[in-house]
Amino acid sequence: MTRVRDAELADTPRLLDIYRWYVERTAVTFEWKTPTPEAFRQRMEETMRRWPYLVIESDGQTLGYAYAGNFHSRASYGWCSETTIYLAPEVRRQGLGRMLYTALEERLKDMGLLNLYACIGWPEQEDEYLTRDSATFHERMGYREIGRFRHCGYKFGRWYSMIWMEKIIGAHTAAPSPVRTAASLR
Repeated sequence: MTRVRDAELADTPRLLDIYRWYVERTAVTFEWKTPTPEAFRQRMEETMRRWPYLVIESDGQTLGYAYAGNFHSRASYGWCSETTIYLAPEVRRQGLGRMLYTALEERLKDMGLLNLYACIGWPEQEDEYLTRDSATFHERMGYREIGRFRHCGYKFGRWYSMIWMEKIIGAHTAAPSPVRTAASLR
C-alpha cells in the first residue's frame, strides 16, 4: 500500500540517505557536501514550523519526500512558495512523484498559497550528472518555465544553469485571504 503522510523527525536518517544520493552523484542539487544528520534534522524542523513536509511510503518503506518553503522573506511574497521533491533513485518514473507533489499542492492550496515556484538545475547538454527530467516532471505537473540563469552553478568540474518554473494554483483577488501555516491545518 502506498500512502503520503506528514514527515516526522524520526524520518531524518532515511530522507538524508535519499538526499545523499543526489548530492554525491548528481547536479540536481548544487550542494557539494551532504549535510550532517543534525544539520538535515534542523532544516526539517525549521521547514515544518510553517510548511508542509511530506513523505511517500509503500509497505512501510519511505521512498521520497517533498516540502515547501518561503519563496522570499518579504511580506508581499507571502502567497508564494518554493517547492522541492526528492525520490529514491530506484523508484523514479513510477508515478510516486506525481502522487507526492499532488498531495503537497493540495496542502498549499488549503493554506491559501497562490503561486508555486521550483528552482531546477538545467544542463545545456544532458550528462551523467544532470538531465532535464526534473523540468519535464514539473511541466507535466502544470509548471511553466519563467526564468533562466545561465552557468550559475558549478559542480563536478562543470557549469550548470538553473531555471525557475511557476504554477498558479489560486485566484489573485484584490483582497487575498491570509495564508495559514501547515500546522494550523492538521
